[in-house]
Amino acid sequence: MDMMTFEPTPPPQPKRRGRFVSWLAASVAGAVIGSVATWYVAPKWLNQGNVAQTQLTQTNGKKSETLPLQPTASTNTNMIAAINEVADAVVGVINIQKQADFFSNQVQNTEAGTGSGVIFKKDGNTAYIVTNNHVIEGANEVEVALANGKKVKADIVGADALTDLAVLKIPANGVTKVASFGDSSNVPIGEPVAAIGNPLGLDLSRTVTEGIVSGKRTMPVSTSVGNWEIDVIQTDAAINPGNSGGALINSAGQVIGINSMKIAQTGVEGLGFAIPSENAQPIVEQLMKDGTVKRPYLGVQLVDVADLSADVRNDELKLPSSVTQGAAVTAVEPFSPAAEAGLKSKDVIVAINGDKIDSVSALRKYLYTKTSVDERIKLTIYRDGFETTVSVTLKTKQNNQS
Repeated sequence: MDMMTFEPTPPPQPKRRGRFVSWLAASVAGAVIGSVATWYVAPKWLNQGNVAQTQLTQTNGKKSETLPLQPTASTNTNMIAAINEVADAVVGVINIQKQADFFSNQVQNTEAGTGSGVIFKKDGNTAYIVTNNHVIEGANEVEVALANGKKVKADIVGADALTDLAVLKIPANGVTKVASFGDSSNVPIGEPVAAIGNPLGLDLSRTVTEGIVSGKRTMPVSTSVGNWEIDVIQTDAAINPGNSGGALINSAGQVIGINSMKIAQTGVEGLGFAIPSENAQPIVEQLMKDGTVKRPYLGVQLVDVADLSADVRNDELKLPSSVTQGAAVTAVEPFSPAAEAGLKSKDVIVAINGDKIDSVSALRKYLYTKTSVDERIKLTIYRDGFETTVSVTLKTKQNNQS
C-alpha cells in the first residue's frame, strides 16, 4: 500500500530509497519500533493501477486540565459568525532552522517553512497552541504570528510524529481568542465546514475556505519514525501548503479537526484531510502532561519481508518459500526488551500473540493499539529457517527517539 509522506514547505526535502543492494542496506530503510510519525502520496485506493506520485502538502510540566469535546451544535448556525469566532485563534507557525551561509561560512537562522496553529487554551500568562508535528519538526526555534501581526517566540511543549501533532506555548499577551474543540465523532457526511489557515505563507494569514465533510477515512502514511495508518476527516474545503496545523471548524464555530494534508495530483481536486478532534484531544492532553506519548517499546529495526528479493529471503533469511511476508529484524538495540528476550538480526516476525503480522506497519499498529507497557507478549518468528516463539516484556521510552 502506498504511503503518505510529509515534507517541509516551502523547500521540499527529496528522499526515497533506491534498489535493495544487500541485507545490511535494508537496515537503512528499517524502522525502529518503540516510539512514535509524516506525508506526499500515491494512493492506490484513489485510482487502482495508477501509481502517480502525489503530494501531501504541509507547511511546514504541569498536568493539564481535560479538554472537553463540546456537543456538536446545529448546522443552522451562521457560518460567518462561526468563522469570526475562531479566526483570531488561528495563528501562523514559523519553523526556524540553522543553516550555513555558503558565502560567509557562518551559521544563520533561516525560515525553513511556515504552517498554522490553533490556540486552544489560555492559562494565566500562558497560551497553548496545537499544530502539526511536521510543521515544527527539525526546528531550532519556533515563532508564532498572532492575529494582530505580532511575532512571538514559542516553546515546544511536546510533539508526536506518529499522530502528527504538537503543542506549543507562548506568552498570553495579545491572545484575544481561544478555540474550543467539538466532537468529531458526531459529524455527519455533508456537514458544512470551513478550513482556516495560512496557505502559501503568512501573507495570506487566516484565509478561509468552505466545503463539506466528504468522508471519514483511514489513510496509510509514511512518517519520520515509520509507516502508520491515521484516521482522518476528508473535506473538499481547499487546503494548501501552509494550512497544515490550522482549524477545520463546523458551523457552530467548534474545531472538529486539525488540517494536516491534501492530495496534490494532476486532475485531483477537493481531497483534503484533517486529524479528527476526537483523536487529537487525548494526544494533546498527553503532550501537555508528559511532553511525549508513551507507547510500548520493542527495540528493533525492521524491514518488510515483501520488499526483499527472493534471493535475500532464501539465502540470507533462510525462509521457507511459503513465507513471503512479515517483519525482518535488521538490528536489535542493546539493553532493549528485544535484546533481553534474545531476538537477533535476521529473525523474521510473523505473528504476535497468534495474530498474523505481515509488515512493519502491521507490527507497529499491533504494538501501539493492542498492547501496553510492561505486558509480556509472544512473538512467532522464523530463525535460520525454523519457526519458534520468543516471549518479550514490553517497556517504554521517555522520549520520541526510536
